[in-house]
Formats: sequence, structure tokens, C-alpha cells
Amino acid sequence: MGLEGIGRLLIGGALVLLVLGGLFLLLGRFGLDRLPGDLVFKRGGITVYFPIGLMILLSIVGTIVLNIIFRR
Repeated sequence: MGLEGIGRLLIGGALVLLVLGGLFLLLGRFGLDRLPGDLVFKRGGITVYFPIGLMILLSIVGTIVLNIIFRR
């Protein structure tokens, strides 16, 4: 893989991150940042957040979208 291929790969990765960032911003505005199944642990001044419910939702949506795109 030459420099041109690496450049295309980096641009593609940046576009994927841009889309994911926009998706997370939209989900936060619609109130989907705290779903049932998300785990939050608070001890003193430390808060640990595991968005399990959100990850399951994104996995389902991503699976459906990829199946529609790559179905032949």
C-alpha cells in the first residue's frame, strides 16, 4: 500500500469519526444519553459511566443500516 492508499484510508477514517460524532451529538439532544441499562457508579468525586443501553441501540441500528447497504 503506497502513500496514496494510506491517505485515502485516513480520510475515510476521519469521515467515519465525523459521522459518529454528529450521531452522538444528535442522540444527546434527543435525550438518548441516559437509556435504561446504562450503568453509572458514583463514589466520592469519581463518576464512572458505562453506556451499555446506548451501545446495544447503536449496534442494532448499525446492523440494520449495513444490511441494507451491503445486501445484493
